[in-house]
Amino acid sequence: MSLKEQVYSVLIVSSAESFNSAIFSLLSKSKYNPVRFASSISEAKRVYTERSFDFVIINSPLPDDIGTRFAIDTCNSKGSVVLLMVRNELHEEIHDKIAEHGVFTLPLPTSKTTILTALSWMSSAREWQRKTEKKTLSIEEKMEEIRLVNRAKWLLISELKLDEQGAHRYIEKQAMDRCISKRSVAEEIIKTYSST
Repeated sequence: MSLKEQVYSVLIVSSAESFNSAIFSLLSKSKYNPVRFASSISEAKRVYTERSFDFVIINSPLPDDIGTRFAIDTCNSKGSVVLLMVRNELHEEIHDKIAEHGVFTLPLPTSKTTILTALSWMSSAREWQRKTEKKTLSIEEKMEEIRLVNRAKWLLISELKLDEQGAHRYIEKQAMDRCISKRSVAEEIIKTYSST
């Protein structure tokens, strides 16, 4: 799916109605949906625990916090790209503290063009995250399969008195003969011999 076809969920954290209206006007419903609002960091935390968002845009400061800790924590949780917008005189200092955590920053005031560019960067970053998440999941699944196959081999060694090569061949042959994965064979072996 191309970036133009992708739809992103957005959480806007801002207590300024004028900011909310301006940002919302830039978010076409066909590309950004749903769009939720929170007027404080504590409200944003509650909303974020209910569901995750592709993008979190924070207009700092908020009534209860400047938002840097929430930005970092949200960025470190899986699946969210965070943009923290701060007053121009604070931008460099805050950027230096949080950029290493993957948080994007913009100084305020800013232009419509700059915000649209930032949204484009956020889209790219989110798609990169999605690919990384898929690779990580694939690696984790492969590691789990290896653990299960090894456990099954040790059960075959102890229960059927096979050597390690024989146990390995047994699992591979069962998988090939029955057209199932080695993981499925291993799970069956574990189920059969773990109860004895």
